[in-house]
Amino acid sequence: MAGCARTPGPTGPVPAARAVTSIEYTTGPCFGACPVYRFSISSDGNGTFEGRKHTGVTGTRRFSLTRAEYDAFVAALSRFRPAPDTEREIVPGTPDCKAAATDLPSVEVRWEYADARTSRLDYYFGCDMEANRAMADAIGNAPDLIPALTPLIGERP
Repeated sequence: MAGCARTPGPTGPVPAARAVTSIEYTTGPCFGACPVYRFSISSDGNGTFEGRKHTGVTGTRRFSLTRAEYDAFVAALSRFRPAPDTEREIVPGTPDCKAAATDLPSVEVRWEYADARTSRLDYYFGCDMEANRAMADAIGNAPDLIPALTPLIGERP
C-alpha cells in the first residue's frame, strides 16, 4: 500500500516572508494599437495606473481593489511566478522562445514579497504561441480580474 500513500500538502497560511505584497504589471507596444500601460497593486487594496499609449486614459490614476480581486489576480499569475530573487525571460533570443511571431506585445510582471525580495517575468506574446497559449491567456487576461482597470485600459484589439 505504500504506493498509494500520499504526502500531505502544506498546511496553514503562506509564511509571511513569502507572501506577495505587491505586483507591478507593465505592457510593451505592438505593431498596431495595443494599449501600453503600467499598473501596480498592493495587498492593502491600493493601485496606481499609468496609461502610456492607446489607453482609455493617459497619465497616472489611482484606483482601489478589493482583497478578493487582489487575491484572484495573484492566483491567476502564481503558476508563472519565478522563485523569489529570480527572473525568467521568455523573449526572442532566449532558450524558452524557440520560434517567435513578430509585432506582438509583451508584458513584464514583477512580484514583491513581504521580505522585500522580488521575482520578475518578462514575456513576449509571440514566443512559441501554441506551446505557451495557457500562459498567454492567463497573463493577458489577468487585468480583467480588476474591474477598476477596464475604463483605464480601454479597448483592446
